[in-house]
Amino acid sequence: MRNIRLRLAYDGTRYVGWQVQPNGQSVQACLEQAIEQLTGTATRVTAAGRTDSGVHAVGQVANFATASNIPCSNIRSGLQHFLPDEIVVVEVDEVSEEFHATYSATGKWYRYVIHNARPRHPFLGNYAWQYEADLDIEAMQAAAERLIGTHDFRAFETQHPNRASSVRTVDRLDVTRHDQFSTWSLWPVDTEPVTDNGPFIWIDIAADGFLYNMVRAITGTLVQVGRGRMTADQLAAVLADGTRDDAGETAPACGLYLMRVEYDGETIASPDPGSS
Repeated sequence: MRNIRLRLAYDGTRYVGWQVQPNGQSVQACLEQAIEQLTGTATRVTAAGRTDSGVHAVGQVANFATASNIPCSNIRSGLQHFLPDEIVVVEVDEVSEEFHATYSATGKWYRYVIHNARPRHPFLGNYAWQYEADLDIEAMQAAAERLIGTHDFRAFETQHPNRASSVRTVDRLDVTRHDQFSTWSLWPVDTEPVTDNGPFIWIDIAADGFLYNMVRAITGTLVQVGRGRMTADQLAAVLADGTRDDAGETAPACGLYLMRVEYDGETIASPDPGSS
């Protein structure tokens, strides 16, 4: 059996999330149907992260086992033929049988996008949190730095506990303004032009793992800081001793993107748009 790894980008607007569910169409179901149509065999697909309803991906990683001898380049084009337009197979490669998209991952990078301007933009409703009130980026970044490191993030987890442990290590948490909405790129990079008054706020967070709604809860809390309703010290106190009720609201799903997944130092995001 071959172990095939995929990098996927998708618009999650009309899907109930990654995982197969009885109440609507999922990204996983669409992908598994496409694989069956291509190979003739029903196949279960595993993903790095089970994104929720309305959440998008630029760098989702998935893998599946197959006895098919179809070359990787033809797997990519073949799957795309059977997939809806909102789901794109960006890259395909063959990996060792030990590779597991979920358990082999060593880290993930998410980006949350806020459109912080007046008036609201008529075309961004499904792709950014449109927040018109002024936000203090410097205050948000100062508070964000309190979350970097290894902590118990139970106060930023919906319906705690969902996992055996709520301890996670955040390696990076940046709050920046930008003129552009370059999340459109299928080959994300870490450095982008930063401005003082651009309409887009990016909250980039990289960690060894994430709890349920953790990024959206952190985003909602940082927005409270940006509004002057919470200080960095108060956020640190919530992290140390608080509960979910003490933190900010859960930001809408529409602004969240799974950007990249890493495996033993290997970044699954090609710098060459022509690769397959």
